[in-house]
Amino acid sequence: MNDESWPRPAVAWYTVIVLMVAYILSFIDRVVIGLLVGPIRADLGISETQMSLLYGFVFALFYTGLGVPIAWAIDRYNRRDIVAVGIAAWSAMTALCGVARGFTELALARIGVAVGESVLSPAMYSMAGDNFPEKKLGRALSVFLIGLPLGVGLALVIGGLVIKFVATAPQYDLPLLGTVRAWQLTFLVVGLPGLLLALWVLTIPEPARRQKPGAATHASIAETFAYLRARWRAYVSLIIGFAVLGMVMNVFQIYGVQYFIRKLGLTIPQAGLRIGAAIAICGTIGVLVGGWLTDRWRAAGAVDAAMRVGRTAAIALIPFATGCTLFGDLDLSTLFLMPIGFFTAFAFGAGAAGVVVLTPPAMRAQASAIYMLCLNLVGIGLAPWLTAAITQYGFQDDLAVGKSCAIVAGGAAVLAALLFTWGLPHMRKELTPA
Repeated sequence: MNDESWPRPAVAWYTVIVLMVAYILSFIDRVVIGLLVGPIRADLGISETQMSLLYGFVFALFYTGLGVPIAWAIDRYNRRDIVAVGIAAWSAMTALCGVARGFTELALARIGVAVGESVLSPAMYSMAGDNFPEKKLGRALSVFLIGLPLGVGLALVIGGLVIKFVATAPQYDLPLLGTVRAWQLTFLVVGLPGLLLALWVLTIPEPARRQKPGAATHASIAETFAYLRARWRAYVSLIIGFAVLGMVMNVFQIYGVQYFIRKLGLTIPQAGLRIGAAIAICGTIGVLVGGWLTDRWRAAGAVDAAMRVGRTAAIALIPFATGCTLFGDLDLSTLFLMPIGFFTAFAFGAGAAGVVVLTPPAMRAQASAIYMLCLNLVGIGLAPWLTAAITQYGFQDDLAVGKSCAIVAGGAAVLAALLFTWGLPHMRKELTPA
């Protein structure tokens, strides 16, 4: 395909907007459980670490474990149709969380959410590479990734409002379902609208796959791993660096909320509104600024722009991630939430763009799935579990959750900064023409 054969900008951006809305919904369905820690623990009789498993590892293991084989299909079959099926699946399973009667049923429903959501990011990254030239890719992916802070923020804000509404009664009698509690009804309310979104996705066109002359149309999983292994320093520093950086947001969107509830005395709706607004507003600005900076640096000749943006975010986060939950003061903690919301979102358009730029088109969905595997095993899986374990077994005090947040989030920011600093010359080497 020649340079004039790219899809019309209106079509390409329409695809980004529709999939961004899907990404927002995916985070609402994924994150709303973080607001419901107290009611779920009380009703199901589970511990702090068991709750972190429901939120984190149970979700992340299946989200990431199926990501690579699903990406193999995405590299071969119609990406739009696969995304539509995934949205319908995760929305239905979110609603099924609302009829769970025990830990096992809730865990199985969370697995279903994870499986459905695992299709979206690899498909979007693959489609973006076929819709936009490289010089516009960072901007396009950043717009898609607005769904991350908006989704997390709206999950907390909307989830809090839904909880406030449904909590007017301790339980409800619904046709066919029988008696459900307020937290169960919350899952039903946020899950079912996704079935309509799945139909909307069918209106976007499937872009033609762009291949360099003589390049393979498809790559096997073994070929993709061989390609990554030959460039392991660049990929490890990029992928693990962004995975560790992602721990910061995942700590605050579940246990940061619990700090405001347990230590500062806010209600669930109050905490959801405060933290959700900070993440949604500041994070949206952060994603756009980060995408703009990535494209600007790359246009100026910095082939390592994606990793530079990651390092900038990690260094900036160190004081805020460490200090936010140590004050015991509502105003100061809220003030520190704003740069956390900004810088946790600032770099993730760059991370996705970095994977796409490093990887040949035939391997992009699979490489993106590996990126998401690490991002979610470490961010979604490890971060909440580690915070809960330090709280439950280290401090042995639910009210010490703020100290645990500071240890995990602050430590993650430092480690990410070190990984990016080590990886910069390796990424430059891989992307600099011989």
